Amino acid sequence: MHALALAFPEIDPTLVQIGPFAIRWYALAYVAGILLGWGYAIVLARRSPVAIDRKTIDDLLLWITLGIVLGGRLGYVLFYKPGYYIHHPGEIFAVWEGGMAFHGGLLGVILAFTIFARIKKIPVLALGDIVASVVPIGLFLGRCANFINGELFGRVTDVPWAFVFPHGGPEPRHPSQLYEAALEGLVLGLVVYWAWRATSLRLRPGAIGGLFLAGYGISRFVVEFFREPDAHLGFLFAGATMGQLLSLPMIVIGLALIIWAKPYVAPAQEAPAKAKPSKAKRKKT
Repeated sequence: MHALALAFPEIDPTLVQIGPFAIRWYALAYVAGILLGWGYAIVLARRSPVAIDRKTIDDLLLWITLGIVLGGRLGYVLFYKPGYYIHHPGEIFAVWEGGMAFHGGLLGVILAFTIFARIKKIPVLALGDIVASVVPIGLFLGRCANFINGELFGRVTDVPWAFVFPHGGPEPRHPSQLYEAALEGLVLGLVVYWAWRATSLRLRPGAIGGLFLAGYGISRFVVEFFREPDAHLGFLFAGATMGQLLSLPMIVIGLALIIWAKPYVAPAQEAPAKAKPSKAKRKKT
């Protein structure tokens, strides 16, 4: 081990295994993130300017889960390894072998709650604000699981908190997974929480969601300077990584949502139709 590197903690990626059945930290992070996010969403719905009841949030859970899994996997296939999966289409849905992309999962979740909101006749942006507020929980847990797995590690460095990762060669590297857990999960989650509780942004549907998109895009763009690019992609346009290129539109869209978000105005209730007078009360002619 390099003299200046910290010892990488020997944590088995598999938490429990009984025969062929195994529970991995990464899968547990997904499950915990979804369940904790579900509970937090119920709390947020009570302070939403739009009437959203508990049952609606319960029904939304399945849609969001499908959006995360399907979107995350298809995003990885399309954004990161399209050439490989063109020749191995049977492995596209082999999610147990790894390979998920946050940007794909984000698109899957947006599509899921948009369709759900249309069916339930709920303002899409208001529902999106609640979903955006709970995402940092899953991001924090997921990045911690990436660190336990020793994957998505950072670039070679001589900082005193560097680690020699099991699959990263003999050189010490940035623990970029922990940087992402801190910025995309903890810091961004606290910022969104503060904006929801202490500002009027929650009264402008789309503003909280925009804050999340811009905040995540900026956080991911910065961390990519410390994260090792995917070996099969390397550096792309002008030395940027795929993660940085995918984060730029998030920043632009997020800022646009914050700027253009308008205060929510509840639709006016239709006045009840006037009852026709009964024949007994009609004036005789």
